[in-house]
Amino acid sequence: MSTTTTNLLITGANRGLGLGLVKKFLRLPNHNIIAFVRDPSSPSSQALTTLPKDPSTNIIIIPHYDASQWDSAAQAVKTLQFEHKITKIDTVIANAGIAKVYPLIKDVDPKDIREHFEINVLGPIALFQATRDLLYAAKDQNPEKQPIFAWMGSGAGSLSNQIDVPSAAYAPTKTMLNWYGVRLHVEEDWLVTFILDPGWVRTEMGNAAAQLWGLEHANLTIEESVGGMFEVMRGATREKYGGRLVEYTGKIEDW
Repeated sequence: MSTTTTNLLITGANRGLGLGLVKKFLRLPNHNIIAFVRDPSSPSSQALTTLPKDPSTNIIIIPHYDASQWDSAAQAVKTLQFEHKITKIDTVIANAGIAKVYPLIKDVDPKDIREHFEINVLGPIALFQATRDLLYAAKDQNPEKQPIFAWMGSGAGSLSNQIDVPSAAYAPTKTMLNWYGVRLHVEEDWLVTFILDPGWVRTEMGNAAAQLWGLEHANLTIEESVGGMFEVMRGATREKYGGRLVEYTGKIEDW
């Protein structure tokens, strides 16, 4: 495989923000867009192969990725290496996540805390461990281009600007991701790593939360959020965004 091809991996790639990002990056030339999906038989997964794309760009679908299972990322990466002969990854977007319930602290079920933690926190950590060697290989193959690992965060995880809504299962997981994003920036000085805040987006999860709180829908369209995140990703460097919480607009946010 030509080293001039950019390999970009997105988890949760068949729905919501993940799908929106896949659509944007497919239009770039000379890319392999690697889509990690859980159920390859779902209509949304099967539709990935029909999306418009640049003639020089391909989509590689890796099935049966389950962010709730620690070993799933490693197995998916093995499939990527052995079946698709991928020897490096330039960019990883850890997008897969859940937001199922929004309880008060007095009501939260520990099972819900654990489920959100396993998928929203352990999932991205396992993904980094599984892709680290391939990200490092990208640095070796093209020292002038820094590989990227982006964590999909949320303003819900803010401490200084905490949103005044109940979210005792989901929001704390995004706060934890902030810590890991900052720390990873320190530990891996060759890597561009930061936390993306997509805003409050009209995805299935975003609209469900809005309706629970008496609103019709979230305030951002998927296109608005994805368009901004696409530009952030395209301009990301360690100096500009490394170890920071970056809004879809490119604004650096407080913790």
